Amino acid sequence: MAVRTGDEASAHGVALGLPRRLADTLARAPRLFAGASVGASAAGSDAVRPLIAAHRRVFPGADADLVRRAYAVADHWHGGQTRKSGAPYITHPLAVALLLAEIGMDTTTLVAALLHDTVEDTGLTIGQVKAEFGAEVAVLVDGVTKLDGARWGDHAEAETFRKMIVAASIDLRVLVIKLADRVHNLRTLGFHGKREKRERIARASMELLVPFAQRLGLYVYQRELEDLSFANLSPQAHERVLALVRQTAPAREAALDGLVAGARAELAAAGVRATVEVRSRHLYSIHRDLPGGSGGWLSGAGVVPAGAGALRPTDAARVVVVVDGPETDCYVALGALHGRWHPIEQRFRDYISMPKYNMYRSLHTAVLADGQPVGVLIRTPAMDRIATYGVAARIREAGGKDGRVGADVARRADLDWLDRLLAWQPLAAPDDFLDGLRADLSHGGIMVFTPDGTPVKLPSGSTAVDFAYAVSPGTAGSAVGVLVNGMRKPMENRLAHGQVVDLIEGPYADPPESWLAAARSGQARTHLKAAIAQRKAEDAAALGRAEVVSAANATGIDLRSTEDDGTAFSAARRLGYPDLDALYEAIGGGNLTPGAFLAAVAPGLVATASSPACQ
Repeated sequence: MAVRTGDEASAHGVALGLPRRLADTLARAPRLFAGASVGASAAGSDAVRPLIAAHRRVFPGADADLVRRAYAVADHWHGGQTRKSGAPYITHPLAVALLLAEIGMDTTTLVAALLHDTVEDTGLTIGQVKAEFGAEVAVLVDGVTKLDGARWGDHAEAETFRKMIVAASIDLRVLVIKLADRVHNLRTLGFHGKREKRERIARASMELLVPFAQRLGLYVYQRELEDLSFANLSPQAHERVLALVRQTAPAREAALDGLVAGARAELAAAGVRATVEVRSRHLYSIHRDLPGGSGGWLSGAGVVPAGAGALRPTDAARVVVVVDGPETDCYVALGALHGRWHPIEQRFRDYISMPKYNMYRSLHTAVLADGQPVGVLIRTPAMDRIATYGVAARIREAGGKDGRVGADVARRADLDWLDRLLAWQPLAAPDDFLDGLRADLSHGGIMVFTPDGTPVKLPSGSTAVDFAYAVSPGTAGSAVGVLVNGMRKPMENRLAHGQVVDLIEGPYADPPESWLAAARSGQARTHLKAAIAQRKAEDAAALGRAEVVSAANATGIDLRSTEDDGTAFSAARRLGYPDLDALYEAIGGGNLTPGAFLAAVAPGLVATASSPACQ
């Protein structure tokens, strides 16, 4: 690698997806960027300094020596490895750790982030990580380590995600590290030469990792994941939206400045202390709301939607009101704004009294300002932190001054969606698991209630079938309908946010196959597929046994006695079946003839028989 000047090295670092101050510091560490002979300890100390500084801005008493030691271990084991960009591999885990430090993650998470690729890509073992850094770090590193593709083959991706979800049930920080890892990988995606690979990584990010960021409330990562994936999957549409945002900026500024000034005056008059500011929306969210823009990222060709020119100036930003007071003041602020500007009724949402599935709480409204609809969000400072950092905000608050967080704080944090995944994932075959995961994670979620007021969180688009398997997977198959807000509805009825749902159970626990088309959640689909497969297996086994009975009668074989004395079972094992049910199922499914089985049970009798049924 050619030696670069300080400015060149810094610019190169930014191009690699590193934050500016980390790129600047790495530029002063020639061992990492240029291969010059600088002492390892000096260069390493210089390289890790921005990470420690960012960490100590949140946790002044954090253990910097532990972070330095983790960096030194990672640097040693990744020695000689480079990224697609040509940069030393250590720049990647260092950038991931800094991303996590900037959202206020604890020391254990930063240590694990520095080590997160060592077990996968070097000779370091999980046992060594555990011995050197403790069990919590080992759990996090193991949780984000991909399974060996050579061993798992086509199932490697599905089983890696399954393993990660199980690890997240122990410690949610596994998912947070994975998201930061993907953010940096997307920042450097341009160094992958093949467009097909870039699109595959970006599409997987949209389908699986963006929803994980959503459910953890990590909107700071969600926005970047979406915009970077959008740019790779639909570059023309991305550039078009960016151009529209720039074109409408002057009109947007003029429209919103007056609203912000007026809102501050109205809130002060109402006795509400609050900050009022304009916050830009990210490009993919704007694209998604344009006519024809929904799902546009799926088009690798990057076709610009026909209605992409219909961007109103105020569509690219929102006004955020952060109330410095109790949450009841949010409603006072809402009344003050509605008293001054005409509200748009269809766009009001109360996520304070009915939080989203990912802990998000805010009042959403929209008002007309100079004839332009403007989105307004009203929340407290605590809600605002959750709205940006989600679960990371909880971990940050629990870290005190030294950045030490117990594993119990970083566990599931009452996230029902993770409980649902854990409930059905062991039942799903690898081929079905990723499809079920995509279904459970896609398009946000809704909350409905049982008659006693218990909230039930479901994927958007869920039906009564999904509700049944969410509340009672063991008896869901016996449901014959539901009461939705007191009105009788069929099981295929689609549910809406806030409805009260009550199951009507029947005498039979045998779900019809038609439910599968109505099921949206991975949990419902997995249970239904298992129930349908079991029913088909039982039907095939019954048919197969009936065929064997008919053939046995024709040859004079007493089938029941061979079943009772074990002869039939032994014959089934010799033919490669674990038990008689499996063998009869194979016969009923046409994969084995009755004659072949009876020949194994009583070779002499079948060999001399002339019945066609035994041939």
